[in-house]
Amino acid sequence: MFRLQSSKVLAVDMTGDAVKAKNGSMVAYDGQMGFKKMSGGGEGLRGMVTRRLTGEQMTVMEVRGQGTCWFADRASEINLVNLQGDTLYVESSNLLATDSGLRTGTSFTGMRGASQGNGLFTTTVEGHGQAAITSDGPAVVLRVSPQFPLTVDPGAYVAHQGNVRQSFQSGVTFRTLMGEGGGEAFQIRFEGDGLVYVQPSERNTIAGDV
Repeated sequence: MFRLQSSKVLAVDMTGDAVKAKNGSMVAYDGQMGFKKMSGGGEGLRGMVTRRLTGEQMTVMEVRGQGTCWFADRASEINLVNLQGDTLYVESSNLLATDSGLRTGTSFTGMRGASQGNGLFTTTVEGHGQAAITSDGPAVVLRVSPQFPLTVDPGAYVAHQGNVRQSFQSGVTFRTLMGEGGGEAFQIRFEGDGLVYVQPSERNTIAGDV
């Protein structure tokens, strides 16, 4: 069971089951817990190989036991996502923890990954269960509908879920419109029906000051 101890601390109550979490994110626990380091950000060989090809350093640990374990990551805000058989696409640096009912893997993202310098793959989480994702400041969840597509600055993008198609556009971004950007820049356009998670702070990218 996932619950927020505060906006920046995740508490996971376990009764012999397991949770996968970002390595080093455990801050405290009670009861009897066992910890195991896992390789790669996804299940099986494909997850390991794609992480190595893209140079991403995403180390995951499995925590199993009886009691409560608390997780945090650099005082980032934590957001809980409930999955009911659908898929969550999330930047690997923003994935804090998943419960044992969810599968993690990788998905090719094309230009957006290259523009952000995060590799050409993003992390997928699918199945039935809970995931915890982090954001720099409280995340905003925006609805995408067929009538109202959404355009997002890649530096503010955290995750998305639902029946959503994404495309990548080069050109002007929000900061370059204000005369504050430079270099080549990208935007992400979402169409369909789903949710997009954005953070009120932009990570640095290699595609210009976006």
